[in-house]
Amino acid sequence: MTTTFFKYQGTGNDFIILDNRDNQLPQLTIKQIKKLCDRRFGIGADGLMLLGKKEDCDFEMIYFNADGRESSMCGNGGRCLTKFAARQGILKSTYHFKAIDGMHEAEIDMNDIVRLKMQDVNKVEKHSSYLILNTGSPHFIKFTTDIMNVDVVETGREIRYSQAFAAEGINVNFVETLDQDSIYVRTYERGVENETLSCGTGVTAAALLSAHNDNGFNRVEIKTPGGRLSVEFNKIDDEHFENIWLCGPAELVYQGEIEI
Repeated sequence: MTTTFFKYQGTGNDFIILDNRDNQLPQLTIKQIKKLCDRRFGIGADGLMLLGKKEDCDFEMIYFNADGRESSMCGNGGRCLTKFAARQGILKSTYHFKAIDGMHEAEIDMNDIVRLKMQDVNKVEKHSSYLILNTGSPHFIKFTTDIMNVDVVETGREIRYSQAFAAEGINVNFVETLDQDSIYVRTYERGVENETLSCGTGVTAAALLSAHNDNGFNRVEIKTPGGRLSVEFNKIDDEHFENIWLCGPAELVYQGEIEI
């Protein structure tokens, strides 16, 4: 079967998107998704998404990692899928869509920036040298003062496959504070099993832990290898965060046809 695909990227985090609102696509196997995401033998991407039809909202987001397995929430993916939905004629001032972690809102502002509302966070695990929290996907956060010299792939893989996390996997983020309200984040992503240029749920997790206002509204600017994002949120206390918005660009790279 020949199908039209669309390639999108959000700060270098790239995705294959297929429109499956008519349910005409075949059930994709793990092997097929892995091949489509392969950068040498396929289209090449960090993940693949299906735009699905959902009766009680504007659309459904179904996300697969590059390893072919359906995954947890992807923040940059959600922003890219919102932009794709708009291109396909779903035009809203505020979008409501269903993802694996529940309902989300999204907006496209006058500057073409996509704002995606994330789930509230109500738990932060504090350890001696790192923190763990879930922003739709689980994240290991380690602060550093020399982020450009961190071997993200080797160190991230060691943590991801350590006894504590091997079964379910975890995304590993290295964070450097640049100033009061800006940080630099590099991420090793499970499912991709490599460093990605940006991770939406990862920068969200890092931003929450970098709040500069102890209570109330915060906006944290994030630099990643793939570009800049920002996260706006209300900090209730050290473990509770609400009204979380991931903000940044999402762009069409190209479209084409491929035989599945």
